[in-house]
Formats: sequence, structure tokens, C-alpha cells
Amino acid sequence: MSAQQNAATKPLLGCIADDFTGATDLANMLVREGMRTVQTIGVPDSAPQEVDAIVVALKSRTVPAAEAVADSLAALRWLQQQGCRQFFFKYCSTFDSTPQGNIGPVTDALLQALGSDFTIACPVFPETGRTLYRGHLFIQDQLLNESGMQNHPLTPMTDPNLVRVLQQQTPSKVGLIGYPAVSQGVDAIRAGMDALRQQGVRMAIVDALENQDLYAIGAACADLPLVTGGSGVALGLPANFVRAGLLNPQQGAKASELPAIDGLSVVLAGSASKATNAQVDAWKEKRPAFRIDPLALAGGEPVVAQALAFAQQHLDKDKQPVLIYATTTPEQVKQVQAKLGVERAGLLIEQALADIAAALLARGVRRFVIAGGETSGAVVKALGVHALRIGAQIDPGVPATASIGATPLALALKSGNFGSIDFFEKALLHLGENQLGENQLGENRLGETRL
Repeated sequence: MSAQQNAATKPLLGCIADDFTGATDLANMLVREGMRTVQTIGVPDSAPQEVDAIVVALKSRTVPAAEAVADSLAALRWLQQQGCRQFFFKYCSTFDSTPQGNIGPVTDALLQALGSDFTIACPVFPETGRTLYRGHLFIQDQLLNESGMQNHPLTPMTDPNLVRVLQQQTPSKVGLIGYPAVSQGVDAIRAGMDALRQQGVRMAIVDALENQDLYAIGAACADLPLVTGGSGVALGLPANFVRAGLLNPQQGAKASELPAIDGLSVVLAGSASKATNAQVDAWKEKRPAFRIDPLALAGGEPVVAQALAFAQQHLDKDKQPVLIYATTTPEQVKQVQAKLGVERAGLLIEQALADIAAALLARGVRRFVIAGGETSGAVVKALGVHALRIGAQIDPGVPATASIGATPLALALKSGNFGSIDFFEKALLHLGENQLGENQLGENRLGETRL
């Protein structure tokens, strides 16, 4: 049996993502580079068949560090049992974390479990404006701490120097492979890794400005048991398996194929990011939308029932998709958190959107566009989805997906900060929605309900 034939029976790359939309973001990159990829929701009971990469989606970004470590190690053990040859720990391209973790503690634990002494940390994603220079993370033309991420309700990022940020989270020594080395290509990057290893460095922040840098970094990481970063650096990993004769490049053309799925459509948004706020506003200009108020939820008002009645009215009348959202400004989020507490406010919204999704599934909705990592995790759980086949890219970092299971569903799981301003409509079209004719502006303004 050839190496390629043997590789077809076992996955090559095992990935652990710290949230659901981050997992689809990573899977999107791997599919683009020709790897047949399945995303599981948590550690599954059974193994997917005929795949080149598996991405285990956890909900570990903002849980206590010890819990994140335990969940990540459980995912690693399962991926090792499937026969994966290399492992990838994926976190957000804005390095979402706190001084307590969870990026550092999880990386330390994975390195120890794999018996490895070194890895990289590279959250760069040029297609969405995330670049690293001299260890400083930029979002478009702004430093991380000036980009709006300093106002994140759970993981406010107030320092753009990722060497400092990561060093706060780990007893391991953190170093930097700067752009002068990265720009010289694979050999210079490997030399930088070797030099840092000799200095006792276990984790290296790696600069990158363009996709060509990420391909070079990926090639330089071919022999590392563990790679960590955002989804961008995964661009360079599939080619390593091709060069090793383990991955058949001819399979790549079919890696993004998904089945057609019929049914009604809905958009659910729980993220408070700038991008999602703009996408919600764009939708509301011409299509029906219902806003969920967490204070009304906390007060015991029947908000879920009202949202369902609103959705059903529009779905029954004209089959047009609706938006149900809790998205609001960072200032309003802080006001709600001050009254309800940070954890309770988030859980109320997640549970409400999850309950709405489950009820809409029972009423014939089969296509879901979901904005926000925490929201996506809650919703896919409520929908009973345990694994996703990853399809073609909708926008950078966001692919179309199809559930694997008894009730086929088409889903787009979007990180809060990703997507163009018209993402919701674009995503629905990718998922097969054909009822997106232009509505009158006035009709849709009247169609919006706020509680």
C-alpha cells in the first residue's frame, strides 16, 4: 500500500480550536489548500471517515484555565487515537486571552503531552487585516489595543506586544522570530527557531505580513509536533504532507463539495463586535429583524416566544429569512453586565438564541447563519449538531458547512469580527437561499421589532 493510500484511511492533521467559529475558520483554510476536513463539536464518540484533517471545536477560550487545559488534552488524546501525525492549537487572530490564559497554559500542556520542547505562536491573518511586526499585533492599520478589542467584554486586549502578553500566561520562556528573518524564507525561519531553542525558548511569536510569509512559516514547521496560531498559519501545513507523499493533491479539487440542503433560513447574531454591529445595521435597512433585550429576558418577559412569533410570521408570509439578534454596542453591553453580571448576561443571550434555534429547527428551518463564537457554540449544541463537513469560503475565515447526521443542516458560523458588511445575505446565498429579492426599505423598517 502506498503512503498516499495509507494516509487516506487516517487523518494527517489533528486540530484543537478554542471556540466554534474559530474551528470553522481553521477548517476553511485547510479545505482551501486541498485537505478534506471535518469539524467535530467537542470530542466525538466516533471517528469521521475519509478525511485528511479533523478540527475539534471546544468552548475553552474564556473558561477557567484548568478547564481549558483538561478539555484540550482530552481532544489531543482522541486525535492521537485517530492516527494524526501533527497537531494544531487554534485561537483567535486577535489573540483573545487574559493574563491568566488560556493560550499559554494550553500550549504548555500540549507541548508536555507531546514530549516536545518548542512551538510557534502566530495569530496572523492578512486577509482580515491581522498582521504582526516586531511582535506587535495590528488590526488593519491600528495596534490591537486601539482597534476596539480593548473594549471586548470578556477578553479586553490592552497590550499589542504579544511576547509580553504570552509571557504573562506561561512559565515557559517566550521569544520572537522577527520579520527580517521571516522575510528571508524557510531556511531563515528554521535558523531562528534553532537559535531560540538554544536559548531555552519554548514558544516563539512569529511575525508575518502577507500570505507568502505564512506559507514559509508553515513549511518551516513541518517537523514540529505542535503548531499554534490563528487559522492563517495553517495555510502552509497541507503542502508539507503533499511533499512527504502523504496527501494526494488531486483530491483537493473536491475537498469543498457539500450537498444541497432545502428549507427555510434564519440569521442569529449574538456578537457585540464592530463588524457584526455593522452587518446587523445593514440587514435592518431592508429586511425584518427582531432584537433580544437581555434585561427583558432577566425580567422574565416571554422574549423567546415573541421572537419565534415574529420569525414565524415572516417565514410563513413570504418565506423570507429574518434576523434575530442581541448584538449591541460595547457601551450598552457594559451597562447590561453591570446590572446582571458578565457571566449571567452572556449565558442569558446564548440560551435564548439556542432555544430559538431549536424551535425554528422544529418548524422547518434548515439553513442557519450564526454570528459570534459563544453564540455559535450554544446554537449548534441546541441543534444537535455533532460534526460538520467544511465547504467553500464565503468570506475570509468563514466557510459554508453542512452537518453530518440524521437531519442535514446548512450552517455558516461566523466569528464576530469577520465578514463584509453584507455578510448575512452573502452567506444565505452560499447556503442555497433563493428568496432574497429586494424588499422595500419602508416595509423592513416597520418589520423590525425591539423589546
